Amino acid sequence: MAREFDIPLFYRSEIISTIKKARKESDRYRKDLSPSSLDLGDIEVRIARHFGFCFGVENAIEIAYRALDENPDKRIFLLSEMIHNPHVNEDLISRGIRFLMRTDGTTLIPFSELKPEDIVIVPAFGTTVEMFKDLESRGIQTQTYNTTCPFVEKVWNRSEQLGQKGYTIIIHGRARHEETRATFSHARSSAPSLVIQDMEEARELGRFISGERPSSELLDHFSGRYSPGFDPDKDLQRIGVVNQTTMLATETHEISEYLKGIMASHFGTLEPGDRFADTRDTLCYATSENQQALYSLLESDGDVAIIVGGYNSSNTSHLVELCERQLPTFYVKDEKEIKGLEEIQHLNSHSGEVITTRDWFPKSRRDGGNGPIRVLISAGASCPDALVDRVVSHLAGLLGREDKLLEALEPYRALLTESN
Repeated sequence: MAREFDIPLFYRSEIISTIKKARKESDRYRKDLSPSSLDLGDIEVRIARHFGFCFGVENAIEIAYRALDENPDKRIFLLSEMIHNPHVNEDLISRGIRFLMRTDGTTLIPFSELKPEDIVIVPAFGTTVEMFKDLESRGIQTQTYNTTCPFVEKVWNRSEQLGQKGYTIIIHGRARHEETRATFSHARSSAPSLVIQDMEEARELGRFISGERPSSELLDHFSGRYSPGFDPDKDLQRIGVVNQTTMLATETHEISEYLKGIMASHFGTLEPGDRFADTRDTLCYATSENQQALYSLLESDGDVAIIVGGYNSSNTSHLVELCERQLPTFYVKDEKEIKGLEEIQHLNSHSGEVITTRDWFPKSRRDGGNGPIRVLISAGASCPDALVDRVVSHLAGLLGREDKLLEALEPYRALLTESN
């Protein structure tokens, strides 16, 4: 999707925008996943080829700001966070938008206070069938400013198609995440549905399918994550996997391949489609593209990684997960978390706690080499380029390399001049 969105200028940035424009001009088909490089002398900043606002996020932001422009005299509400980035949500609040719920579904403003003339924006994650009906029963026009990501809606549509063909829907996602709650609601209206979080739970489901574990235990094991009336003996005869679009693309693929094998083996069929629906087309292109770009960034061999994004962002946490396997990684929401070269505040994505780490910045190459220290940087799909820009600029300032930063951008400016 090549559409250009009308995004407020303060979300853009000089450094990152220059790099992205230059890379786009030299690689219009987006095939080159090698990272961009900023040479600061004895420090090299390597930035992932793809990161930041995706199609769905830009679409949602454009609609939200249009709602503000078109309705200056009306009350405007958001069901919950527009996207998982505090800076975006705080700006919308500062402009008068009020949130009806927290991301976990806790009510902030009673729905009984809503009036038919009020504007309610549906966030990029979408919402449940029940919520759409509730709002419409109150006279709210839910489709006027519905920012649900088209790729999330694609998952809903695919689930409905599978349900019509007699498949049970297995959703790979975090059960408490807004998008998964919405997808589960839409899926269960069409077919029996079950949510699994990871490969470990897929293997557990496989044990129930194969009979290794009695089906009578399944409902307890997956308590609260299956549709009403779910019958393991009847509803695991034919299955298809769809996903929360921000999960690890590789893990969704592994889960699909594993469950396809279990179904083929247990039911003794040489035609997996008889028992298993191929649903890899529900993977979000941006999530997959950003993750592939991160793999390429990691292959470039860094000494430390900084991942920028909201602390409740699922897709950002997966980028952190991939980085942590290879090198010291720090998950920050903005440049203010980097207190200095001796101290950084960051999210421990395993405990969910914001912690402080001292002496975080390497004093030399991890491999003992004499080349520049390499800092790898990427960001989540809900992170504005301006935040990444500020992180890069702040880091250059801490390193005393501000004068090198503009010079490091020259190759990209030259590339733009050549293309024009």
